Amino acid sequence: MSTSEDKPEILTRGPDEGDVKIVDRGQKDKDEEKEEGKGGFLDKVKDFIHDIGEKIEGTIGFGKPTADVSAIHIPKINLERADIVVDVLVKNPNPVPIPLIDINYLVESDGRKLVSGLIPDAGTLKAHGEETVKIPLTLIYEDIKSTYNDINPGMIIPYRIKVDLIVDVPVLGRLTLPLEKCGEIPIPKKPDVDIEKIKFQKFSLEETVAILHVRLENMNDFDLGLNDLDCEVWLCDVSIGKAEISDSIKLDKNGSGLINVPMTFRPKDFGSALWDMIRGKGTGYTIKGNVDVDTPFGAMKLPIIKEGGSTRLKKEDDDDDDEVICSSLLLI
Repeated sequence: MSTSEDKPEILTRGPDEGDVKIVDRGQKDKDEEKEEGKGGFLDKVKDFIHDIGEKIEGTIGFGKPTADVSAIHIPKINLERADIVVDVLVKNPNPVPIPLIDINYLVESDGRKLVSGLIPDAGTLKAHGEETVKIPLTLIYEDIKSTYNDINPGMIIPYRIKVDLIVDVPVLGRLTLPLEKCGEIPIPKKPDVDIEKIKFQKFSLEETVAILHVRLENMNDFDLGLNDLDCEVWLCDVSIGKAEISDSIKLDKNGSGLINVPMTFRPKDFGSALWDMIRGKGTGYTIKGNVDVDTPFGAMKLPIIKEGGSTRLKKEDDDDDDEVICSSLLLI
C-alpha cells in the first residue's frame, strides 16, 4: 500500500517551457530539510558569535584613560635654578596595560615660554589601576633673566604648566590627554648682610669673646623664616673664625631683622692691624656664609656675603667705644 508521500510529483510546464518533469517528492522534502538544517546551524553560530562579542565588549569595556595634576613639588630651589616635579594621577580603565608613549611639557609665564621638553617612552600604565606619573622639570634662572629683562631676582612670577600625555589604547588607538596647572614661583635673591657693631663681653689679647650684631635684609617679595646661619668673619683681613647658630627669626618680605652671632678669637693674632682696628673710627670686615630659610615655596639655602664693610667696636654695657677699648687693652 502506497501513500501520497511515496508518489512522485508531476510538474508540467507551459507550451513554451518544454517537456514534463517528474520530481521525487520524498527526495525534495529531504533536500529542503537539509538546507533548512544547514541555514539554522549557521544562523545559530552567527548569533552565538555576536552574543559572545557583545559580552566580551561589555566585560572588557575599553575606554579612555583619565589624568589629573595631583600636586606640584619644588624639591630644590636656590639662586641658580628651581627643580620642579609635577605629579600626574593617571587612571587606566582597560583590562590590559597600555604604553605611555610620550610626555610633552611646556612651562610659560604670561604667555612667554620659560622651558619646554619631551620625555619619550615614559613607561606603561598597569591594567585596571591608577598610578602617579612624576614629571621632572628644571628652570634655569639665568636663562630666564637673560631672555626677559623685566624678570628680576626677588620677584614672584606666575606660571602655567601644560602637559600632554600620549597613550596607545587597544581598539581606540593613540590618544592625547592634555593637562594644565597654574601657580606662582619665585626668582630668589640673596639677603643683604651687615655687621652693625661688635660688642665685647671679654677682652684680652689671648682670648676675646664678642657678640656680632648682624643685620639681614630680605630682598625678596616673599617672607623668609630664618632657621640656621653659618658664616666666617674677617676683621682687618684677619679671620676671627667661623660661627654656626640656630636662631629662628622671621624676615618679612623686603624687611630686615637682627641676629646675634657669638665669636671667640685672639686679638694678638692681628699684629699691627689690631692697633689700626682700635684707633680707627671703624673696623673693616668681611662676612661670608649661608642661611637656611623657610619660604612659601619650600626650604632654601641662600648665600650671604659682604666684603669691604665697616663696623664699630664697643665694650659690653658701655656707650664709649674706641677710647674705652684702648684703655682696656693698655691695662692687659
